[in-house]
Amino acid sequence: MPSPSLTLSPIVAGLWRITSWQLNVQERVHWIEQALELGITSFDHADIYGDYQAEAQFGEALKAAPALRERMQLVTKCGIRLRSAQRPYRINYYDTSATYVRAQVEQSLRNLHAEQLDLVLIHRPDYLMDAAALAGTFAALTREGKVAHWGVSNHTTSQFALLHQHHPLLTNQVELSPLQMNALDDGTLDQVQQLGLRPMIWSPLGGGRLFTGDDEQAMRVRAEMTAIAHRHGISLTTLAFAWALRHPSRPHVITGTGRINGLREAVAALNVELDAEDWYAIWTASKGHSVP
Repeated sequence: MPSPSLTLSPIVAGLWRITSWQLNVQERVHWIEQALELGITSFDHADIYGDYQAEAQFGEALKAAPALRERMQLVTKCGIRLRSAQRPYRINYYDTSATYVRAQVEQSLRNLHAEQLDLVLIHRPDYLMDAAALAGTFAALTREGKVAHWGVSNHTTSQFALLHQHHPLLTNQVELSPLQMNALDDGTLDQVQQLGLRPMIWSPLGGGRLFTGDDEQAMRVRAEMTAIAHRHGISLTTLAFAWALRHPSRPHVITGTGRINGLREAVAALNVELDAEDWYAIWTASKGHSVP
């Protein structure tokens, strides 16, 4: 099984939008330092983020301040071939072949100016995945010291089980928010608990819909959460993170902001004790009906 030596921070900094933050190298260094000071030690990337440029922007900061690498865990993903000016594929598609996974891992190492990646996730389920062959790729890259741990993102329970049977996986990174609750019912959060693993959660704010959505669900949830947040004396952001963190699978919840105040609001959720009634009040507002 995976070594327990890899400990991710409960709040993980997501770098999906780093290219839009328009920070120079020293500003990126400062941003990383501030995140670390808040106790956020894990940084979530993917090869395709920022049109294949996000990792390199983070890596420039690590090259400018190499001592930061020892204080963090680097997480990245691969397996999606995304069309871009530099990669004129006919279509977007998935690829978990040994050649492609190895090439992307080695490119991520160069981008991030790192000798090893702490955790690499297969970004989306590849319908053409050969689980035994992919496990062989995992084992080879681990032996070579390029990747310490492996996991997946957005995989169903059966897809996770198939790959986990061939090579131990550390996590499944899935979507969960007060506006998107499929993971509560589709078995993914049950499975990680059964295996003694911890999930990673992306889009805990519903992609911003929690604040700006004008559909009925978003407005119901926002009204309920605003009242609860007011009672707790916290922001809506903090409450959303606290709602996800309340799950017994002990998830690592990923931010998506370049604002340090946004990171502070996320970290503040670690000190919020959300009771079952408030948690279910948010569930009820999201579903539009009471529990069965």
